[in-house]
Amino acid sequence: MKNATKISFDVAEFLSKIGDGRSINSYQKASVVFVQGSPADSVFYIQSGKVKIAVVSEQGREAVVAILGAGDFFGEGCLAGQLLRMATVTTMAASVILRLEKQSIVRILKDEPEFSSLFISHLLSRNIRIEEDLIDQLFNSSEKRLARLLLILANFGKDEKPEPIFAKISHETLAEMIGTTRSRVSFFMNKFRKLGFIEYNGTIEVHKSLLNVVLLDNPHIRDRHFREEETDE
Repeated sequence: MKNATKISFDVAEFLSKIGDGRSINSYQKASVVFVQGSPADSVFYIQSGKVKIAVVSEQGREAVVAILGAGDFFGEGCLAGQLLRMATVTTMAASVILRLEKQSIVRILKDEPEFSSLFISHLLSRNIRIEEDLIDQLFNSSEKRLARLLLILANFGKDEKPEPIFAKISHETLAEMIGTTRSRVSFFMNKFRKLGFIEYNGTIEVHKSLLNVVLLDNPHIRDRHFREEETDE
């Protein structure tokens, strides 16, 4: 039933045909879609490309909270009464993004049951992911958090075929997303590569064997090349 729903309803095609309150924009890499503190008056849908969502503290410290790709929505906080954007969204690659004004998407949700069902499914999936991220931060080691993040970015666990990860996702960005230091990320990335869990040469390719780090109760894989014990900050 799940696959049949996807075949019968093409959300990208549907949204592209909406008239009033809709605009489609092309963005170059490193373009800002909206900034933290700007009016929250629309919802966005990624037709192609990738974006990162980052929050900046009053002290100027930035934290990347999500990386989204084709088929994802963002900015939906405006539908729950959010007046100002809570984060800044920046493209990580050339992207085509559709913008739907709040009034327009509210009307669509009311008049189009198929789209409404799909959008609710998106919101529930996002909520589950946020809960999983919180549990990950509270209870898992930084090694295990990094492995899980790489698997998510490569689309493991989804219906789609796993994809290479953009090499331009820096170790610093990965560190921000899992709450550790860049040096720890570099250490674990080298470890994963030497153990054959990942490859990177222009892109990062994740192998299914990386799941072992996430699924094992003890994520530390004993190997004569790696004797350093992890010390989380």
